[in-house]
Amino acid sequence: MPELPEVETTRRGVLPHVVGHRICKVKVRQRKLRWPLPHKFEQALRNARVHNVDRRAKYLLFETDLGTLLLHLGMSGSLRVVDTGTVATPHDHVDIVLDNGKVLRFNDPRRFGSMHWVTTNPLDHPLLKSLGPEPLENEFSADFLFAMTRKKRVAIKIFIMNSRNVVGVGNIYASEALFLAGIRPGKQAGRLTRVQCARLCAAVKKILRAAI
Repeated sequence: MPELPEVETTRRGVLPHVVGHRICKVKVRQRKLRWPLPHKFEQALRNARVHNVDRRAKYLLFETDLGTLLLHLGMSGSLRVVDTGTVATPHDHVDIVLDNGKVLRFNDPRRFGSMHWVTTNPLDHPLLKSLGPEPLENEFSADFLFAMTRKKRVAIKIFIMNSRNVVGVGNIYASEALFLAGIRPGKQAGRLTRVQCARLCAAVKKILRAAI
């Protein structure tokens, strides 16, 4: 499953190919993703000009002058930039055709990925509004982690993998960070000292940055 580093790498990869360009058309080959694509999806995106590609947790946010496309890669999804006319392969479900002769192509064999078109503040979308802080931002700090873990009996590994506490720390990265911080994965979150929280916070940031 693509985790935060893989999604961030995708964001950085597609960014220079799409920013400043207009969406000419959208071709949907398969509507039955995790949530079915509405029949007005293609029309809604047409003529939108992309001005930024952001990321929130494991969601990509394609910000345009008409709205925001939220895209989640699911368990097996990938996003590629190909030339117009490139023959589609199995599981190439959605093509977003740009005015620069490039196509943003979404491939997802298991179809657990999703796309949502939002015309209001995307951070208020139900999929995003309850998420915890970004692990690479200043909000995720030793003080924050110490305060959040007080009286929590859940294992610290489970705690940091919960996206309501902090986003994007998947199984592998949680294990690596805890090992680097010298903390047992099964230790109760509420038993971490402030010093341990500081070590863990720093380890999470270091591991994720290295993975990216």
